[in-house]
Amino acid sequence: MDMVNWLPEHSAALQDLRARGLSYSEIADTINATFSTAYTRNAALSRAQRMGMAGLDRPEPSLPGHLDPPKPALPEPPRIGRLREGRAELRSDLLRWPKSFTETVEMPRLRCAAVAPRHLSLFDLKRGDCRYPYGGDTDGETMTFCGHPCRPGASYCTPHFHLSRDPEASTRPVLNDAWLQAIGAI
Repeated sequence: MDMVNWLPEHSAALQDLRARGLSYSEIADTINATFSTAYTRNAALSRAQRMGMAGLDRPEPSLPGHLDPPKPALPEPPRIGRLREGRAELRSDLLRWPKSFTETVEMPRLRCAAVAPRHLSLFDLKRGDCRYPYGGDTDGETMTFCGHPCRPGASYCTPHFHLSRDPEASTRPVLNDAWLQAIGAI
């Protein structure tokens, strides 16, 4: 975008044309024709704003023949709830309010692993230690890990492995030893 410096004559013409009630498009066209410039409507509008003149509001024209034609009235928007002609009555099942629950809902019992975690930091974990996380639920709370020996082929110890899996799911590892060796995990 080019930075345009307005000459004092151009600014004076802008102020004069704006006082006559011309739009910013008309002002830009008149100044361009008079001074052989290439100002846009937005350039004229921005310059007027920097000069402290009014923004987009158009002043009342000083000449009686330059009034804007009256705008046609907008049609009335349809009102909500008004039924169209030829349509049966509005079914009550279409307008349902959300149900409010006043009854107490029993929360499901959370499952816990029967293991006392060692609460190791991420840096203290060794290969083969359980990576089941503890804490870190709130800002600033330290996250620690279980740290007990892992179940073969898993990242968790046996109690945490069963806690994190569906009891009916198979215990077959997702990745076999060949895949683990290929990615360098073993």
